[in-house]
Amino acid sequence: MKVLLRNPRRELDMAGPIAVRALLGSLDFNRESVLVIVDGTLVTGDATIPDAATVEIRPVISGGSS
Repeated sequence: MKVLLRNPRRELDMAGPIAVRALLGSLDFNRESVLVIVDGTLVTGDATIPDAATVEIRPVISGGSS
């Protein structure tokens, strides 16, 4: 699978299938601090990512009203 990371932008090739939590653990990411998008769809931590997928990992950005 192709894994696209943001901040800084980089691209990795990894073997799948793999669970989202396992992927994030192998990359040393906290599940609560990132969004995982598989082939254009936001997925949960218990989803399994197929080998042929494109995965984008983006940092969570929060804001509030003033």
